[in-house]
Amino acid sequence: MIDLAFPKVMGILNLTPNSFFDGGKYANDTAVLKQVEQLLLDGADFIDVGAYSSKPNAEFVSTQEELERLIPTLKSIVKEFPKALLSIDTFRSEVAKQALEAGAAMINDISAGSLDEKMMETVAAFQVPFIMMHLRGTPQTMMKLTDYEDVVKDVLFYFSEKIATARRSGINDLIVDPGFGFAKNVEQNYEILQKLDLFSSLDVPVLVGISRKSMIYKPLQTTPDKALNGTTALHMMALTKGAKILRVHDVKEAVECVHLFSLMNL
Repeated sequence: MIDLAFPKVMGILNLTPNSFFDGGKYANDTAVLKQVEQLLLDGADFIDVGAYSSKPNAEFVSTQEELERLIPTLKSIVKEFPKALLSIDTFRSEVAKQALEAGAAMINDISAGSLDEKMMETVAAFQVPFIMMHLRGTPQTMMKLTDYEDVVKDVLFYFSEKIATARRSGINDLIVDPGFGFAKNVEQNYEILQKLDLFSSLDVPVLVGISRKSMIYKPLQTTPDKALNGTTALHMMALTKGAKILRVHDVKEAVECVHLFSLMNL
């Protein structure tokens, strides 16, 4: 189990041509390895590698295409940086299986196993940490599914069930991600952030992924590329509310945020 007594930073590496912030920037192995090196130099504890964009209304990508984007590049990263802790952002058990065989260290599933019934048994077989995010529907349908009676209670109930299922499947190391921006509007995102400390009742670490998202740049009437300051402000809020992992595009700034937060909690 990874020690999360002290908050950690997860750097994002998108191998997709259409991600909302950095899509298409890392189109070859040279660019990818250079970016991995920079993320590690900036202080990333983990690197989350994804080959399927999960932004709202993202285009569908086949399992084969996801594997073709991911596995050769993943093998290059493992060869060049054998000590790097690599997380794989996928909801498909076959992608998870091949990635773990290639050297990945954990799985980050936006659907918490809902979109592939074999995902949990696959993760259990490898005995790696499993990050479970809250999602309704799919990336193509999720923004039509934002009607909650009580968004915080509904997400907490979702996780209580998912945690129980994961434990029965034999998964020991669990992390939950409330899924900011996934089947939630701006107001719901802020309600979850405001009440993030309630997620401690689940007795598992909480990951927060808000980096440069629309919940930041829309209220500020700006764009993702100008949303770093807002991201950092909310990262500090998330840390004070109990977040143990920040999933970010800008590792250096997030690491600085964690360091300053630690000075308040000596």
